[in-house]
Amino acid sequence: MMSRSFGVEDSKWMVEVGANWVQGTQTEAGPANPIWELAKKHNVSLHSSHYFGSVSTYDDSGPFDFQDTFQQSIENFDKLTAVAGARVPNRLVDMTARSGYALSGSRPRSRYEMAAEYYQFDWEFGATPEETSWLASSWAHNNTFLEFSRENLLSVDQRGFKTLIQAEAEGFLTEQQVRLNATVAKVYTSKKGVVVTLADGAEITANYALCTFSLGVLQHDDVKFVPPLPAWKQEAIHSMSMGTYTKIFLQFPENFWFDTEMALYADHERGRYPVWQTLDHPAFFPGCGILFVTVTGDFSRRIESMSDAAVRAEILSVLGDMFPNATIPDPLDFYFQRWFSDPLFRGSYSNWPANFLSEHQGNLRANVDERLWFAGEATSKKWFGYLHGAYTEGEDIGLTLAECIKGGGCFGLEHVERVRNALPYDVE
Repeated sequence: MMSRSFGVEDSKWMVEVGANWVQGTQTEAGPANPIWELAKKHNVSLHSSHYFGSVSTYDDSGPFDFQDTFQQSIENFDKLTAVAGARVPNRLVDMTARSGYALSGSRPRSRYEMAAEYYQFDWEFGATPEETSWLASSWAHNNTFLEFSRENLLSVDQRGFKTLIQAEAEGFLTEQQVRLNATVAKVYTSKKGVVVTLADGAEITANYALCTFSLGVLQHDDVKFVPPLPAWKQEAIHSMSMGTYTKIFLQFPENFWFDTEMALYADHERGRYPVWQTLDHPAFFPGCGILFVTVTGDFSRRIESMSDAAVRAEILSVLGDMFPNATIPDPLDFYFQRWFSDPLFRGSYSNWPANFLSEHQGNLRANVDERLWFAGEATSKKWFGYLHGAYTEGEDIGLTLAECIKGGGCFGLEHVERVRNALPYDVE
């Protein structure tokens, strides 16, 4: 969760470069999303996002109506997740979401079909259907939007969306319990406890440690573990994948774009600046002049290798195609977070590939010996990739660890020493 003051001096606004939505709230007396509960508790300002009912469509010739294709993509995604939901109890073999799309009758060929599919899938999971488990993506989506509700609430709180976490922490944390601006370099574990070495050489000792490093940080070996993490843990870490989700913000002196909340651009290259959102809208921050576009996956990593000026030039070129009758002014401000390159993140959130087995997930979540524990959205089997998955995992593992401390020790969570295929491959 990361907020940023964005815009020129006389028109600054707090924008969310990280998590931005409460995804799923509550249906009648059903279970409530814990993030929704926290947002209400701390009076975080939210506004309903009309994902599907307020979308304009464009291609490189300007406004182009492919609403029928867009609506069909919604049906295709609903069918994809519904068919997978029916498969899970039967314990049928998993495959990629691309295979799932094909088996449920969707085979996008035109750029309009691909852009519409991107809006439904990549924009949600931060990865392509080819990279993603059909079953796992479906249950994470269904457990969120069917268990809670289909509502998406966009944070418009000028304190920042992270306020709900900060305000909650103020109820029990003291300044002495938090070390700010400190980067962990090494984690040393033994039967006696844990020693954490910071980048400046300072050491913190404890009986137990709970690691909430992102999956990407673990995959990049940005923190050294002594002794090295066991093979079963390393295999689990590298069997899951990390998605990247990049919002690129621009502030203009005047609004020249669509009056809907969203816009979808169909480029010949799938994933090239496809999903646009305006904050200069009566529902959000009217008069702010802020427009942002989202890219994901390989395209996110591509633009991170480019200069800001080069990315800005590409985006202005796309805007010129989308609005051929408008004079596109130079932006007053421009920013995007380089999530993949940043050693504190190495991506945005986890993604479950088709070859990631339930045993891998259990091993990713399991503690190492008695002293070293792990939590985060990636360890959530039910809600990986979602903010509420990160919250519930932190709460669950934290409570488990507290019981260990109170009880004078515990064995912890089970792991599988060697993950095997259900059946061996026949190579004869």
